[in-house]
Amino acid sequence: MRAFRLPIIAAMGALALSGCMHTSAPVAAAQPPVDLDAVAYSQPPNSARAGVVASPSGIADSGGALSALRKSFAVAQQRSYAPAPANYAVAPMAAVNDAAYRLDAGDKLRVVVYGQDGITNTYALDAGGSITMPLIGAVPARGRTTAGLAAEISARLRHGFIREPSVAVEIEVYRPFFILGEVAAPGQYPYVPNMSVESAVAIAGGFSPRARRDRVTLTHSDDAGSMRTVVPLGTALSPGDTVVVGERWF
Repeated sequence: MRAFRLPIIAAMGALALSGCMHTSAPVAAAQPPVDLDAVAYSQPPNSARAGVVASPSGIADSGGALSALRKSFAVAQQRSYAPAPANYAVAPMAAVNDAAYRLDAGDKLRVVVYGQDGITNTYALDAGGSITMPLIGAVPARGRTTAGLAAEISARLRHGFIREPSVAVEIEVYRPFFILGEVAAPGQYPYVPNMSVESAVAIAGGFSPRARRDRVTLTHSDDAGSMRTVVPLGTALSPGDTVVVGERWF
């Protein structure tokens, strides 16, 4: 009996030994490479997987729906904060055109004769509407334009003084305007280009307490004569004009 048990025990030991030899050792899982930027900024390395996008809220976006939603929200937010283009309606103002402006007493001109420093100077139109220059004396300027006056000065200098004179005339100071009636400080004031009746009232200190703001009379004189009419406050003003603000009775 003992002789029969020994072969059985030996066979069982062999089988156990053979099983231990075929048991596979545990295999170490491959670790992802260390990302130095992720370590430095506390970000999980290789967070993006194929077909899976990690959202800022920690919810995986496998189909790109959250990304599309975020993009559409960002575009809508940009549109809502984008400033709308300004559209301001600016009323046109009549500007004084020096080319067509007619000179008169009180205007101050800058006359430049190129190469002639002794003649180049600032000249004011006197009460007779003339300017007085060296060599050529008095030159009528009333009713002329700056170009017409420059041509007249050139013609006079060409006769016995300068062979080929080159003359330019520009307005340095316009003649004043006048404002009367119910304003704080009526009187005479220097004209500024592109003025209106309203700005003239402002220069004169504004309306008085008894001013009738819808009754402003403007007197304008030109080659055709003098014109006097009731005008709105936005009416353009010219040099030499007279503004009269009416008085209300109640």
